Amino acid sequence: MPDAQVTQIPVSDGGEGWLAAFHAALGGEMLETTVFDPLLRRIKANYLMLNDTAVIEIAQASGLPLLAEEERNPIRATSYGTGQLVADAVRRGCKHVIVGLGGSATSDCGIGMLQAIIDAFAKNQSWDDVAAIRDVKFTIATDVQNPLCGENGAAHVFAPQKGATPDMVLNLDARAKRFADFSAKHFGNDCRDVPGAGAAGGLGYAFLQYMKAECRSGIDLLLEAVDFDRQLKETSLVITGEGSADRQTLMGKLPFGILQKAKRHHVPVALIAGRIKDEQQLLDAGFSCVTCINPSGISIEEAMKPETAKKNIFRTAKALASPPYLASNGK
Repeated sequence: MPDAQVTQIPVSDGGEGWLAAFHAALGGEMLETTVFDPLLRRIKANYLMLNDTAVIEIAQASGLPLLAEEERNPIRATSYGTGQLVADAVRRGCKHVIVGLGGSATSDCGIGMLQAIIDAFAKNQSWDDVAAIRDVKFTIATDVQNPLCGENGAAHVFAPQKGATPDMVLNLDARAKRFADFSAKHFGNDCRDVPGAGAAGGLGYAFLQYMKAECRSGIDLLLEAVDFDRQLKETSLVITGEGSADRQTLMGKLPFGILQKAKRHHVPVALIAGRIKDEQQLLDAGFSCVTCINPSGISIEEAMKPETAKKNIFRTAKALASPPYLASNGK
């Protein structure tokens, strides 16, 4: 289709790629600073500054990819580095901090982050002595709706994928409950059950309880930033995808957020993925088609090679760019 106008929009739901997607959409200055990783090793991490707004991706400082598989241990891992990113942004005069919560290696309820902010602005004192952030607005971006504690909380649902054993999960959940009890008594309100409190190992809770953060859908925030609604008015087809598409896609994941926006404008959305399960449920939710990019019989090792993936995505997109998927309105 040589006459087609194609717009590529980098997207993220708050996890890995959040920073790059915002930078591509809005520009701004990418800043680098030295922080501690989840095991307190010094690393370089980036965040984005747009006038007096900072955009932070917690995976830059506290992300699971920063650890080798044998190093994963959410009992030890700390979110201290995320607090250092927040402190650096506030020192530079940022009055609004947007934080993408996703991909964390931690399950410390944000205690490490809070300690880093205390160390930056009220060393040897307490959280109540931190004055620097009182006039700063915080927005957290996450599509996780889990509470902090309990069987649907941060420890039980997410800690196993960060290296937690069953005993660790119980210890982490008990620690989270103790911290929430202490915090509720101190502040007189309790955010442990607010949707999103369990995001990023409880970092969501720390932002909600200690910084009075607003919680937003990550994909909604980003699509607003790129003015996606306006772009949809001139669009005949949206193609989106993920590694593996199944019923969990419909639980607030990135492609589902894109689908919800597009449906309001009656624009068809094609979902492509490296693996498809629950196809009928995905179609029933509103995707115009659900397509696996990989031919049957391909090994996962071969499918994950970048050159193979690019070839299969190209072939799949070419097939999609024809009726019945394209609207016949001449756009």
